[in-house]
Amino acid sequence: MRILFATSNPGKIREVTQVLGPLGVEVVGLDSLDDIPEEPEETEVTFEGNARLKALYYAKHTNYRCLAEDSGLEVDALDGAPGVYSARYAGAQGSREEKDQANNKKLLGALVNIPADQRTARFVCAMCVADPDGTIVAETQGRYEGIIATEPRGDGGFGYDPLLYLPDVGLTSAELSPEDKNARSHRGHAARALAKLLERKAPH
Repeated sequence: MRILFATSNPGKIREVTQVLGPLGVEVVGLDSLDDIPEEPEETEVTFEGNARLKALYYAKHTNYRCLAEDSGLEVDALDGAPGVYSARYAGAQGSREEKDQANNKKLLGALVNIPADQRTARFVCAMCVADPDGTIVAETQGRYEGIIATEPRGDGGFGYDPLLYLPDVGLTSAELSPEDKNARSHRGHAARALAKLLERKAPH
């Protein structure tokens, strides 16, 4: 089975391929297309809504079975912000790394006087697979709990990974090996749940 993953983020493609690849699912990103459709506006207010919107849009415009996800960070002390606006939280322009750094800096500034026991947070990932005819094939969600650190640590991962501290291992998400991160991350949980649904629906 070949699935178009509606992203150009190599980190996301790598994480999902680690889960779906062993099942015989070939995961390709938008950069594999000769003609990439214009990005749709993410107008929904939930991760699930945006994942569904993107999966249906790209499946229709590319004629491929399409996987889309929407993910972000919910911080309890900020009433769930940055939430669906996680990727564009600071409104920065530039490379992916520059945007990540600006987002992390803004988040740390927003939490500067918040004590450790009130810095609870989680990554949330909603996934949706849709067919070109508009059929929703599967939808899943995964969560990844932690605490926002007071400074970034680690060179792995991307986005807010250097700030999500995991008390049980004493490391941030960016300090985990790729295998350990995928075993516990929101995207890993959502992808494994998705794999089970796709296996169940596959022709035998």
